[in-house]
Amino acid sequence: MGANILDKRVYIDNAGTTPMAPEVVAEMTDKMSNVFGNASTTNYYGRIAKQVLEDSRHVMAKSINAAYDDEIVITSGGTESDNTAIKQTALARASEGRHIITTRFEHEAILRPLEDLERQGYEVTYLDVDENGQIDLAELKRALRPDTILVSIMTVNNEVGSHLPIHEIGEIVAPTNAWFHTDAVQAYGTVPIDVQKDKIDLLSVSGHKLNGPKMIGFLYRRRGINFPSFVRGGDQELKRRAGTENVPAAAGFAKAIDLHLADLEKQAARYLDLKKHLVDGLEANGIDFAVNGRLNEGMAPQVISIWFKGVPNDALLTNLDLDGIVGAAGSACTSGSLDPSHVLVAMYGQDSPRVWETLRFSFGIYNTIEDVDCLLAALIKYVPRLKDNGDRGQR
Repeated sequence: MGANILDKRVYIDNAGTTPMAPEVVAEMTDKMSNVFGNASTTNYYGRIAKQVLEDSRHVMAKSINAAYDDEIVITSGGTESDNTAIKQTALARASEGRHIITTRFEHEAILRPLEDLERQGYEVTYLDVDENGQIDLAELKRALRPDTILVSIMTVNNEVGSHLPIHEIGEIVAPTNAWFHTDAVQAYGTVPIDVQKDKIDLLSVSGHKLNGPKMIGFLYRRRGINFPSFVRGGDQELKRRAGTENVPAAAGFAKAIDLHLADLEKQAARYLDLKKHLVDGLEANGIDFAVNGRLNEGMAPQVISIWFKGVPNDALLTNLDLDGIVGAAGSACTSGSLDPSHVLVAMYGQDSPRVWETLRFSFGIYNTIEDVDCLLAALIKYVPRLKDNGDRGQR
């Protein structure tokens, strides 16, 4: 990718966002030029827009094996979908219970709404995660109570790439009173998702993580899950989400879904090859490092989190950026914070050097072996130079 896109930089931060695929841009351009109607009106132009919207919804529903197209509520993205699932479940089920279960290393779009609910008197149980980024299913079973109304556990962690046992979690939650929600933003388009098989009640995804447009996503809401609209106004989305529908973005998102789901297994194998090439190169050149979590087992294929021992992540990230290599120290949503990654703290503890010495690299459909070679060359140059030099940046 770095050879011909994004001003010749090597972009390996696809967990943060992805460049829109040319096919997506073409699809959206066509719809912006030719489908201007309001999909909620019944006139000629509105009917054309409505058909495009519903065709796109069908693609979204099919991609996760939803039983019905109308189980898909189109939103502005993962954050809105997460907030809707969390807050509206709490609002709708307050009389049944006020207990919610999640994990300590969820995305902020889960943790912050839960903090709001705690201030309103709800009780939240935060499950621990181990050094591989996995929960103890026995702990989940112990945490479930008659007044538990929601279990929200992410499918793939956005910082370290650990793939949680969603099927097993669904089996545990299904017989209880709780609804099961999963933030699948980092998983969607890279690992198979089947909401029926995994007994998922609510699921959040976002378009910009799979080379689609920003500011669009969806919330899967199983039939029978009822709560009021989070965004109040008109009666769009069958009265489940107000606001004039963004038809071009929906069409672009559907195109991106088609591109990614055409051959998930082949794409996953390619990502694993890129990760292995990176790790093999670091080992061959004597770089002192460790992978956070595991390399393959229980991990999503596209994300790798690496502890460069004794090397401040801020200094290394800056030097890589100056060499045209774009990675990340953690989640894009918290990258401006001076606090350590809450994900790494949850896995390794506040005092672990990993929380200050880790970088995340995440691959996308345009990355190549040549990109990894460029990354390796930069790491081989900078890691020994920065190792144990005492420069800890702003801490």
